[in-house]
Amino acid sequence: MGRLWSEDAKFQAWLKVELAACEAWTHLKRIPAKDMAIIKKKAKFSVPRIEAIEKKTNHDLIAFLTSVAEFVGPSSRFIHLGLTSTDVVDTAQSLQLIQATDLLASQLTALRTVLKRLAKEHRYSMMIGRTHGVHAEPITFGLKMALWFDEVGRQQERLAHAREHIAVGKISGAVGTFANIDPRVEKHVCRILGLKPAPVSTQTLQRDRLAYYMAVLAGIGNSLEKFATEIRNLQRTEILEAEEFFAEGQKGSSAMPHKRNPLTCERVAGLSRVMRGYSLAAQEDVALWHERDITHSSVERVILPDATICLHYMLNKFIGVMEKLNVYPERMKKNIQLTRGLVSSQQVLLALVKKGYTREKAYAIVQRNALNAWKNELHFKELIRKDPEVHSKMTYDEIEKCFDLSYHLKNVDYILKRAGVL
Repeated sequence: MGRLWSEDAKFQAWLKVELAACEAWTHLKRIPAKDMAIIKKKAKFSVPRIEAIEKKTNHDLIAFLTSVAEFVGPSSRFIHLGLTSTDVVDTAQSLQLIQATDLLASQLTALRTVLKRLAKEHRYSMMIGRTHGVHAEPITFGLKMALWFDEVGRQQERLAHAREHIAVGKISGAVGTFANIDPRVEKHVCRILGLKPAPVSTQTLQRDRLAYYMAVLAGIGNSLEKFATEIRNLQRTEILEAEEFFAEGQKGSSAMPHKRNPLTCERVAGLSRVMRGYSLAAQEDVALWHERDITHSSVERVILPDATICLHYMLNKFIGVMEKLNVYPERMKKNIQLTRGLVSSQQVLLALVKKGYTREKAYAIVQRNALNAWKNELHFKELIRKDPEVHSKMTYDEIEKCFDLSYHLKNVDYILKRAGVL
């Protein structure tokens, strides 16, 4: 990813745009064929030379054109014909963003593949579901992975849509009016480069496109933070249902040799905050003065390379976490029992309603016994079996059935099929 944003890569993209424009002018008989042949053969640049020229011109595009002209010679007079700097810079930037986006898309595909495998592998690995951080009812680790699999799928769709928004070019001149350039040049350039011409432009492509794009990247970072935070919580000593792989020789703490910390997930969670900062900067870039100013330019030189590199890094690291994730089904089973049967309270409630109690009455019976179990560390099932208002309506077998945890697995395959995991 970093190579896509190197100075050499940027100037290569600029040169592609300039050469495509020259080709268009040649088709329109504005550039003689012999000059076009020279331009195609000799057009090159020197990054050190561009940097040296820019020290004097204080204009990177002019420095670039000067360097190219030194290679091409007299025929260089036809390069940049009718164009403005941003015709080249913005269109070339779109090319770089497309390449960066395709790399990110491939990483999302890789992450989704790992999540799908884990969802299948652990579809029946029962664990406690937690709401408000408190034990609720059982779910499975496979369902948790299916949830993430589905979310990454939505992020793939958003990224593909964002790619369409930034896969545009403009070769429309100083204020977007085509006053000094034939619209057919823009059409040719965009076709050659795999872009769509922006229907309307000023001197720039409009920055709402990049604001949306960066919001999508930040959104992907949000999902990664969500996933990483869940793993961090599951790795807590009191829970320990899943944890990052800990390699031989790895160290968790300089002071405490026993420590096995979720360092990579913490890194991913932290970088998501940086991603949201990049997105905010892109939102600030939307409002420019009149047909353009360059307040956006300095911002984008930082945020576009940094955000795509950062997200690519985050995805790469998190894929590594998921590929080697330690999952502990036995600990999950043990944790379900921590509340001594309370996870079945709703099943008892529904059974009592089915037997004729009002919901309010049934709720009061179940809650009374649940609070007793909490307070006195008693087993909820035993309290229910001894409650006269319960066993007057239900047999022991019917009560026992309420505590059969396999009840919670009956629709797991249905959900996984609906999510596309199975």
